[in-house]
Amino acid sequence: PFTAFHRSYVKSLYKRMLTNELDWTVDRRLWRAKALAIRAEFDRNRNIRDPRALAQIFEKAEAYLAERRHPDPYHAPTAPDGSKWERNAPPPVGPIFDHEAFNEDH
Repeated sequence: PFTAFHRSYVKSLYKRMLTNELDWTVDRRLWRAKALAIRAEFDRNRNIRDPRALAQIFEKAEAYLAERRHPDPYHAPTAPDGSKWERNAPPPVGPIFDHEAFNEDH
């Protein structure tokens, strides 16, 4: 049986592949066909138990993912590096300019 680490790695790889394809294909109808192809590939390799064969499959998948990585991936607008990140940041709590100290000096 596979370990919890193996399962989480496969889930992570699957999600990264789907996300990368979504970065390339904006239209969800077109992306859905690619998502089904990715799922079929994962299902095809589901019953492989040989660790060496799995290592080769993972290496090949990681190389494919690195090769197809999008240069400008999508970020949700409110996520870090998104277009609205910190757009309406709350103002500082303290005074912006210390008028009392300025008036005492002048």
